[in-house]
Formats: sequence, C-alpha cells, structure tokens
Amino acid sequence: MYPKLVRKKHVLSCFRDVLLRHTSLVMPLLAQDQRVCIHFIRMLFGLLGSVEDGSMADLCIEVLIQLTTQLKLEQTIPCLLDECHKELCNMPSMRGSLATLTLLGKLVDAVPALADKLVMEHRLLRQLLKYDLFVSMIMNKSALAESADGVEGPPGETTLPLVLKKLLLSRDEILQVASAHCITAVLVHSPAKHAPAFIHADIPEFLFEHLSASSEVLIWSSYNCLILLAEEPLFFSKCHTVYGIESVVRSLQGSLRMNNTELHKQGMLLFAEILTRQPEEIKLFTSSAMCRDAGRALQQAVSSPVLEVAMEAVKAISAFLRKDHQSAPPVQYRELRSLLEAMLSRCADFSQIPLSRRSLVSELQSGDHAGRASSRDLEKAILRRGTFLLSTLEGFRNACRLAVEFQSEPSAQENPFTAPSAEKEDTLEAFSEFLLSACDSACIPMVMRHLEQATHPALMEVFLSILHSLFVIVPHMKEKFSKKLAASSFIRLTLELKARFCSGLSHSALNQVCSSFLYYLCINLLSAPENTGPPSQEELSAVSEVLQHGLPQISSRSPESLALLSDCQYVEGAARQRQFCILLLFYLAYIHEDRLVSKADLSVAVQSFLLSLQAQGERPPLVVLRASIYLLAICQDRDDALDEAVVSAIRKFLEGITDLHLIYTHHPLLLRFFLLYPELMSRFGHRVLELWFSWEESSYEELDDVPAAGQPTLPASLAALFHILRSSPSILLILLDLISSSPVDIARKVLIVLRTFLRRNEDVQVGGLIRGHFLLILQHLLVEYGDSPLEALGNLPLLLSLLSVLQLRNESEQELDSMAMKLLHQVSKLCGKCSPADMDILQPSFNFLYWSLHQTTLGSQKRAAAVLLSSTALIKLLEKTLALTWAGEGSPRTTLLCSAWLLTASFSAQQHNGSLQVHQTLSVELDQVLKALSFPKKKATLLSAALLRFLRTALQQSFSSALVTLVPSGARPLQAPEDAVLAPLGTSQVLSLVIGLQNLLVQKDPLLSHACVGCLEALLDYLHARSPDMAQHVASQPWNRFLLFTLLDAGEDSFLRPEILRLMTLFVRFQSSSVFSPEEVGLILQGAALADLSTLSNTALKALRGFLLQVQSMGLLTDHNMAQTLQASLEGLSSRASSAQPPLQDMLCLGGVAVSLSHIRD
Repeated sequence: MYPKLVRKKHVLSCFRDVLLRHTSLVMPLLAQDQRVCIHFIRMLFGLLGSVEDGSMADLCIEVLIQLTTQLKLEQTIPCLLDECHKELCNMPSMRGSLATLTLLGKLVDAVPALADKLVMEHRLLRQLLKYDLFVSMIMNKSALAESADGVEGPPGETTLPLVLKKLLLSRDEILQVASAHCITAVLVHSPAKHAPAFIHADIPEFLFEHLSASSEVLIWSSYNCLILLAEEPLFFSKCHTVYGIESVVRSLQGSLRMNNTELHKQGMLLFAEILTRQPEEIKLFTSSAMCRDAGRALQQAVSSPVLEVAMEAVKAISAFLRKDHQSAPPVQYRELRSLLEAMLSRCADFSQIPLSRRSLVSELQSGDHAGRASSRDLEKAILRRGTFLLSTLEGFRNACRLAVEFQSEPSAQENPFTAPSAEKEDTLEAFSEFLLSACDSACIPMVMRHLEQATHPALMEVFLSILHSLFVIVPHMKEKFSKKLAASSFIRLTLELKARFCSGLSHSALNQVCSSFLYYLCINLLSAPENTGPPSQEELSAVSEVLQHGLPQISSRSPESLALLSDCQYVEGAARQRQFCILLLFYLAYIHEDRLVSKADLSVAVQSFLLSLQAQGERPPLVVLRASIYLLAICQDRDDALDEAVVSAIRKFLEGITDLHLIYTHHPLLLRFFLLYPELMSRFGHRVLELWFSWEESSYEELDDVPAAGQPTLPASLAALFHILRSSPSILLILLDLISSSPVDIARKVLIVLRTFLRRNEDVQVGGLIRGHFLLILQHLLVEYGDSPLEALGNLPLLLSLLSVLQLRNESEQELDSMAMKLLHQVSKLCGKCSPADMDILQPSFNFLYWSLHQTTLGSQKRAAAVLLSSTALIKLLEKTLALTWAGEGSPRTTLLCSAWLLTASFSAQQHNGSLQVHQTLSVELDQVLKALSFPKKKATLLSAALLRFLRTALQQSFSSALVTLVPSGARPLQAPEDAVLAPLGTSQVLSLVIGLQNLLVQKDPLLSHACVGCLEALLDYLHARSPDMAQHVASQPWNRFLLFTLLDAGEDSFLRPEILRLMTLFVRFQSSSVFSPEEVGLILQGAALADLSTLSNTALKALRGFLLQVQSMGLLTDHNMAQTLQASLEGLSSRASSAQPPLQDMLCLGGVAVSLSHIRD
C-alpha cells in the first residue's frame, strides 16, 4: 500500500470518527460555508472513483452519506447526484462503476424519497439499465417481490415495473418518455427473461394507449417497447394485441401523415411483428372494418417514397395476408386487390430506376460527395433491389396461399352483403383472376428484368411457387397460362436454374419447387394440347408417374441432357425415365417455339433414343412416341433423310398402336414427314391426311370458285400441302379416296383443296391419273351396289364435282380417249339410276356430260353424243327434269333445270347434225317454253338463256328433231289461215316471243343478250323461210328502234359490243330502215373507223366484220369516202386476225352450272 494512500485513509478515518462523536459541533461548522462543503464532497467523490482499495472506498462512501444526510444543505445532494451521473455516463463497464452504484444504493436507503428524484430529474436509472448485471439484480428483486403467490412484500417496497408503470400513468410527457426508455433499456438485455414482468404489470396496455399521443417521441418510444415485448409469447396470450391493434392502426394512419421517416419505420416494424407473431387461434381483427382500415394503412405506407418505410410495409403486408387475419366476414377482396396493386406498383417503380453508374451516384451517395460509384456499389444496389423484390414476391405468394385456403371456405366465396345486380368484384373468383393477371403483368416482368442483372435462388424459389399456386387458384385458366409460360421460355428458365443451383444436394428446396412447377406445367400442357388430341386418363397417369420420378433427378444442362438421350448402351429403368422426361421437355418447348438445343443435335439424339428402345424390345408410352415423331419431323432438314433403320423402327412402333390419332400432332412438317417416306406413306398416308383435314380449322370455302388469278395468298398450312402434292402427285389418289370415304365435312375440305390445287397448278398433269382412279371407284360402285349405288357412297356428288373441275382444265378441241368415253358411259349410267330429286349427283354429272360434249373435237363430239343418246334411262331422266320447269312447288333447283335444257339442246343439235340413232325420244311442251320466254321470271337469267338456246336449236331445225318431240300443253284453239305456214308457231306466239326477247335484251346481261340475239336471228330466219312479210314485220317494229338505242346508250363504244353488232347486222339485213337508218349506219361505221380495234375480242371483231360485210352487201354505201372508210376497216380487221388477243375462256361454271359461251353465243 502506497504511503500517500495510507495517510489519506488515516485522515479520512479520523474525520469519520469526529463526525460520529461530535456531530452537533462539526456539522454547524461545515454548514457555515456551502462552497467549502461542495468542494469537499467533490474531492471525496473523486477519491472514491480513483482508489482500488475496497476498505478505502467503503470509508469514502460512509463519510459522503454522513455529510449528505447531516448537513441539510440544498446543494449537497444535487451536487453528489450530478457527480454520480457524470461518472456513470463516462464509465465503460459495470465493474468500473461499482463504487458509484454502491454509493447511490446506500444514498437511496438513507434518503428514500431520493428514488423518485433519481428517475424524474436525472434519469440515472436509464444509465444504470445499460448494465446487464444491474438489470438482472433489479429485475430479480422485482420478481421476488411479486412471487410467493401474490404475497405482497414489505410495506412501501415497489418493484421496477410498477415504478415505470407509475411513470407511464403520469401526465408528464417527459416522464412517460423516460419510462418507455427505461423499459426498452431493460428489455434489450433479454426480452424473454424480463418481458413477462412488464406484461404482468399491464405495461403493454398503457403503451398502446400512448400510441394516440401527439408527441412523436413518445409514440416512437412506445413503438420500441412494444416491438421488444412482442418477442414474448405471453404478450399475445394475454390478448394485449387484440386490445391494442386498433390503437396501432390508428397510430399508423396518423403517423404516416407526419414527416418522420423513423417513426414510419418503427410503426411498420411493430405492425409486422404483431401480424407475424399473432397466434392463429387468437383472432387479431374482430371486424372486417378494422381489417379494412389496417389494409388501407399498409397501402399508404407501401406507397411511401422512402424505401426503408416501403420495405417494412411490404413485410407487414406479407404477414397481413394470413387466413386468420382475413377471416372476419365479409372478406374485403376489393381492398386486398388495392393493397396488392399498391405493393406491386411500388416494387415496379423501384425496379425501373436505371442502374447506371451515374444514377448510382445520386442513389447511393449523400451530401456533396461526388465521384464514380464502384462496382461494389452496383452490386449492393442490385442486392437491395433483389431484397425488395423478394419481399414483394413473398407478400404476393401469401396472397396466393390465401386464395387457395379460401377455396374450401364457402363463406369466403363472395360478399353476402353485395347487391345481386352489382358487379361481382368482391368475390374470390374475381380476386383469383386478379392474382393471375397481376402475376402476368407485374410479377413476371419484374423478375425477368431482375434476372438480367442477378439470379438469387431464394427469390426464384418464391417466384416459381407463385406460378405453381396459380395453377390451383384459377383452374379454368391453367392451360392457357401454362401455354403462355411455355411460349415465354419458362421451361428453359427452370431447367437452367436446376442446372446452375441444384446439382448434387445443394438448394434442395429450389430443386423441389422447380420440379413441382415443371411437373404441373407439363401436365397442363399435355392435358390440353393445341394441335393434338388430349391423352386418356390412363396415359396421363403414366406420364404423371414418369415426370414425378424423373424431374427431380434432372439437373443437367442441355448438352448433357442430349448426351443422356443419345445413350446407346443398355439403359436401366431410372435412366430411361429420365430420358422420357428430357424428351417430353424438349417436345413441349419446341411446340411453343422454345429451341433448347439445335435441330440437328436433337434429331440425332431422338434417332438414337428410338433405336435404343427397339434394340431393348421396349415400347415407349404414347406421349413419348408422339413427342419423338414430332421432334423428328420438326428437326429434319429438307435434304437430309432419316436412316432406313429409324424409319423401320418408327413404322413398327406405329403398327403397335390402335389408331394414328393417338400420336398425331397437327403440323405441316409432320404431314411432310409421313408422306416423304414411301414406307410410312403406304401404310399411314391415308390416315394422316384424314387427320390433317379433320384438324384444319378453316373450311376453305373462300378459296372455292375463285379464278386462280384472283386468289389471295394461301394459308401457310395449305401452301405446305401444295408443295408436297407438287413433289408427289400420287398423293392426289389418297385425297380422292378421302373424298369418297371420309365424313362429309372432311370430304368437302379435301374437295376444295384439291380443286384449288388443280386451278393453281395447271402445269401438273394429273387429269388422267385422277380420272382413272375415279373410273375404278365408279365402276366398283355400280357393279357392287347395282340399282342402289346412291345409298353406298354419300360423297359421290363431291367426286363428280371434282371430275367437272378436271374438265375445266382441259384444252378445247381435245380428242376424247377411251378412258374419257368410259367415264361418259359410267356417268350417264349413274344418272339413269337417279331421279330428278337427286340434285347433288345430277348437277355435277350434267356439268361433266355437257363439258365433255363441248370441249372436244367435232369427231369426238359425235362419238360422245352417240354414247349418251344410247342411254335411254338418261333421256327419260332429262324428260322428267324438263317437265319440272313448269311445276310450281317441289321443282328442282334452277341450276339443275339450266343444265338439263342446255344438255337437251346439245343432244338435239348433235343428233340432228350427225344423223345419230335415237333410242329414246323426249317430249317438250313448246307452249310452255314460249310462255316462259314471253313472260320470264325474275332472277332466272341463266334459265332464260338455257331456254333460248333450246328454242334456237329447235328453230334452226325447223322443229324437226328426231330426238325432241314438241307436244301441245293442252287443247289448242283453231289456227288462223295465216298461222298454218308458221306451224307449230302462231302469230300471237311469235309477237309475244319477240316482246319477251326485247324485254330480256333491255336487262343488258351479256350472256342473256347473246342468247336473245341468237334466238332472234333463228326466229327471223324461220319466219323469212315461211313468211317473208311476217319476218319483215317483226324486224321493222318501232319498238326495235327504242330497244337498239337503249342498248347503244349503255356506255362509250357500246356499239362495238358483239351482241349489239349482231343485232344491228340483223336490222340491216332485213332493211329495217325505220329502225336503223342509212345515216345512222354511216355514223356507226365512222365510229368503228376511229376506234382502237386492237382492244376488241375475237368475238367482237367477228361481229364487226359481219356487220361491215352486211352493210356492203346491202349497197348502203353510196358515199365514196364511206367506201374507203369501210375498206380501211376491213384491211385493219384482216391484219388484226393474225395478232388477235387469245380467246376468252369458253368453258365456265356460273352458279354451279356448266356453260359453254360459244354454245350460247354462236
């Protein structure tokens, strides 16, 4: 012991003895000068803090206590307390301040009233509470005082929690804040150890009350205390949160209007802790209104521009979205939607801030500090965004989980208080659809943007679990959602995650989530495929088992997966399951345009896989076989054919299934794949084409009956088929079989496609091939089914219409070969077995017969007519059909009647010109024909033209046909003497017919006009041969002049139309000057001389030449200049003949009726 310290101790000991023995004498002396006393006290306190000897310290404490209690001076105790406060604030540890604490303890024992003074004025308790030892001592003392079954301690003894509670109840804000700080100071040491004492003292109740205070400091302090108390389960089991939650929500609503970021953060932190830790069995929100207010407070907080506040709000939202928090009926789905929209919007705003280094300067640096942000700063910013995004996704996942849990709650399906007529927004269904839409429009884009910068396994785990849950939340949209995900490369994304993070046993949770997501994605895609039939339940169960076992084992990159698929060694069961999984993943990815690997590499791998299956005698599941064939078809290069062994293996696999539709996928390349290899086409071509047309959505009706020059661009699928047909025309025979054997809707598609192909590809010579095949079909039909072939083949009309199309492709003046003659015979034979009611068969048949007669040489026409006239059944059918023209109800379609009249006219002309043998005559009521033409029906232009062609033929033959017998309609009136020479016509009939022809000409229909002029020519010839006066009378009727000029007013250069030229020629021939004067003839010639003859058709040129020759022959040209004009015109026509435009198409199909323009016109 140092001598100096010994001396001090001796002096201090003596001073103590003097104080004890002579208190009454010493104290008055010391009290005389307060400054001396204060200085002496400070000196003694300084000595107390500097000595290490325990006995010396005790001596100093004893003297200080005697001085402060005996002097009775105002400044002694405050002075000593100030020194203690300074010492405690500067002392780093509890051990260093032990002497000071001992002094304070004995001072409080000596002066009991000093305890309140310590807390209220010096806050010394708060300094003491920094030390764990002190807290343990004082709290243990408080616990002992409150124990023993509630037995009260000694009178006047107060525990620390009760003291602090008393301060909380005071009306002094400073004391309330001090109390809260002291509580916090105690709890930070060990909430689990010290919180129960405060909870039992009902401290939380008063802290919740203080949340409504106006002081931001008091609210902030209360938040801190409650956050620490919330770590103790007793805090919740005592239902303090149920009591105080309304105060918390109101406090949050009020504090968010203040400009205090720290207050916002602490409030959100407290709310999140309560929402997270609240036991499920204790309902936090007792009413939907309170829950709604809480959601709105969170919505306001998450929209805060301060990121830290928004982050805490996102965490609180995540905890808020629990079933027990939202189960107070009715569930506020609209409010939840608004809350999630605000959360997602805040996250999107944060994630869209540019992460350039320049922006990082303003984002990460504060004050005037400038410079470039380092790469470490960039990583921190990315991590910060990832953290915010992760919290947002966790909140959204909880919302999805909430929707799933409410699916089993009938009371949570919709708001029962919503009016029936109101929009159903407050329903679980609407909320579920919102979740899907929000994920699609917000979550997925945000995650994809973040993946461009960093990949966090935890974030992706939450994200994929959201996608998985949406399959359950909106089951009616799962297939559509799955297709969109697959088309957005989510199969690739998930496989890359597994390959990067899930190799071995690492990130097992992520591997499980990835596998589960892929499983449901694949099942959804396979259950509702777009271009193939859905699998059976048994097949789906087998695939489900394959995926469940194989997907968790796949964590390799695409090249490694290809290597596994190509393994040619003996493949065991587990490895084969992985192969199946890999193949299905590639298949589904490729279907949705996600090319995981190159086509060439994948094709090689699939071929090896199929050969391995064959070598081991295995049969793949149907889905796997479908996937294999699809991938081979998609990946095959046009110039690189498969090896024969692979094709043979495929054929054997296919022969083992019941029907090809089980593995068919609708794609042009798959069709090409089956038709490319003869081994596959011969066995499966018919069925594949049938499936192709059954899957084609378009009926192709818009492509039918349109000239090739006016065709729009073909659909891609049809263009691909046409390419295949051009390269292999024999496939057309399969199409022909499809027309004959497929259901009507499919056969109709095939017919239209085939007709379109033939029109667009006239250079492909397949007419003989198709006609030969059709002849075999027709012969088989007529032989096997005898008199009732119509019952055997419902698609016969389609085949016959195709035959008509083939006729249109033939060039004019082509000899009919033996096959054509056989077809004529068979078709006429078929017609003979029909009745007029069989219009679907008769219409294409009549068209074929008509075109066959007119689209060949004169010699062939004669032979063809002889064949057809030998069919008595056909002639009888024609007679029955023609008779139906005058029938009212029940008459066949006008088109069939048109064809029947045109065919009859053709037969009659051929028989008359060639003197052919007639085996059966047919009767026609001439009166009815004349009546129909004199009073034509509306919208029957083509029928009128056909009747005119028939009547013209009859007039040309002077009604002397051996085939056609004209019979009266009934009892005829007595003929006038002048009518005898016109028989079988009468004068009144002739005049009525002329009027009818004039009326028809006024309609200005080109085809009908040609037919009318031709019939008028034949009529005038007929009349002129029997009664020239009658012919002159008919030709010179004044009405003819009106008719002519009506036609000439039709437009510029209308006088050059062939039918008008022919009509003018007729009037010139019969010298009808009252109708067409010589001066007017001259004007026409002048106009013709000035016209550009190079633009006229051959028909118009022929008619003009006939007109000029007729004018010249009638001597109407007396003017020399007019003669020169005529001569120049004739020379022009002569030179024009060699360079004339190609003739217009003669064979047409008008409204389904075969028509030869030359037959109508010439």
